[in-house]
Amino acid sequence: MAATNCQSKTTVAKPQKNYGKIILTLYNCLLPESAFKETPSQADGLDIETETDLRILGCEMIQTAGILLKLPQVAMATGQIYLQRFYYSKSFVRYPMETMAMGSVYLASKVEEKPCRIRDVINVFHHIKQVRAQKPITPLIVDQNYIELKNQVIKAERRILKELGFCVHVKHPHKLIVVYLQLLTYEKNKQLMQLSWNYMNDALRTDVFMRFPPETIACACIYLTARKIGLPLPNNPHWFLLFKVKEEDIKEVCIRILQLYKRSKVNPEELEKKVDNLRKIYQANKQMQAQKERELKAEKEKAESPVPSTSKEVKRDNKKEKSPKTPPLKYHSTHKKRERRSRSPYDRKRDYPSKRHKSRSRDRELDRSRERRSDDKRSRSGTSRKYDDYDRSKSSRDSRDDKRKY
Repeated sequence: MAATNCQSKTTVAKPQKNYGKIILTLYNCLLPESAFKETPSQADGLDIETETDLRILGCEMIQTAGILLKLPQVAMATGQIYLQRFYYSKSFVRYPMETMAMGSVYLASKVEEKPCRIRDVINVFHHIKQVRAQKPITPLIVDQNYIELKNQVIKAERRILKELGFCVHVKHPHKLIVVYLQLLTYEKNKQLMQLSWNYMNDALRTDVFMRFPPETIACACIYLTARKIGLPLPNNPHWFLLFKVKEEDIKEVCIRILQLYKRSKVNPEELEKKVDNLRKIYQANKQMQAQKERELKAEKEKAESPVPSTSKEVKRDNKKEKSPKTPPLKYHSTHKKRERRSRSPYDRKRDYPSKRHKSRSRDRELDRSRERRSDDKRSRSGTSRKYDDYDRSKSSRDSRDDKRKY
């Protein structure tokens, strides 16, 4: 009994933490059914038709860019699946489709071991945009806008990796189609092989790769091609039961692929205008929400701050706590600041007239010093020297006259 209690204690499961809306692993690369009911784009006000058109347009741009960059078909398919998965967890309104398509191509080229330069990706998408708008083809200028776009593509690649949980593994049905046709002894039928391959490439623009496993998609492409060219396949028992695929899933995939050909061609500029209008509304709502949060935070801080009481005791305490005022400076020696320059006693006497000298001896000394200064000044002045020369000359003249007399 004690052993069973110990075992039950050790086998207690810890609560799991949910880090994202979509959980992808190597064994579960399909999205749950709840992800298709209301996407983040629909929550931001984008209708289903516009969202589907944007998905198709983004996948077409990735396919065209891959052809111009001379990437293998596997890399192009991987980039399209990354784009589809990303926009089931994020909104077209918040993240621009063209930038995310560039990031998908750039990431897929690395995953499929055919890396290309980010500058080539930007140039190719710039070329595709000019051709679709029927504008004259001009090279992309390397300026500040180009540098900003390059940084946005790098950030887009990181966002895709973050949303996918760094699970970049994709199982494609390319090889499965070849293997299944070999088992059915139709590998020499080139028309069946090529048309099945084409249906599978077109299916990348739909959401079937997020709903069904690759085995079901490969059987659906073979099934659809055989029905179109009128080729009979083993019926008793059904050939797809050999690969553990249900007939209901095959028919649903075929319907979704055929619906793709019934859609009318859209104008990319109109789609961009719709998304831009919704993006402006989203940014305005975001600013208003941020302002409301700031106001609520300020009110909360104001409510939590202590309210000063109006009682007499508190007022008295406040008066006591206040620092005493400094007395005003009077014209007195105790409050008079000392000056740096040295001053004579007469200057001090002039500044402090009320103060008397206590001893007369000090007055006498001051008078003597004053006389000395005046004598020194007089001896230094030019006039005193002039008079002294005059007296000397006069005395010399008198002495000469006396000598002449005698």
